[in-house]
Amino acid sequence: MSLVRRAVPEDAGEVLRLRQVMIDSMAPADGSTDWHERSLPTLRARLAEPDGDFAAFVVDHPERPGALAALVAGTLDYRIGRAGNPLGTVGYVFSVATDPGTRRRGYARACMDALLGWFRERGAARVQLTTSTQGAPLYTSLGFRPKPDPLLELWL
Repeated sequence: MSLVRRAVPEDAGEVLRLRQVMIDSMAPADGSTDWHERSLPTLRARLAEPDGDFAAFVVDHPERPGALAALVAGTLDYRIGRAGNPLGTVGYVFSVATDPGTRRRGYARACMDALLGWFRERGAARVQLTTSTQGAPLYTSLGFRPKPDPLLELWL
């Protein structure tokens, strides 16, 4: 029996808690969780869409009922097809987080395996993510490679 399961709307609060763990580990932040309340209804709705373009896979915390030990979330994006990806389906991984008390148990890897399987089932020809130095060894072991293309970003 697998420890990994697809997240459901009732997990939304814990999904946000683990997302905050990830955010706090990536960059100095003010630690504000004010955005959680506003984000919660949308997250619950997205978790309730089993056939949507968003999925989160989780592992339940082994010592704290109702809490999550690990989270991996991702989306499917459509890009106009090209050689090697005629359907134009691309997976994007974000919010990979493990509760600090449950690290080094393989939970993030198991969740990543489930998400990658979900991407494959939906026809994604490639998967992208942005990593921290701490997360890079996991992704490299799964076959991810750095891209030389520079990323530009605009906040609206």
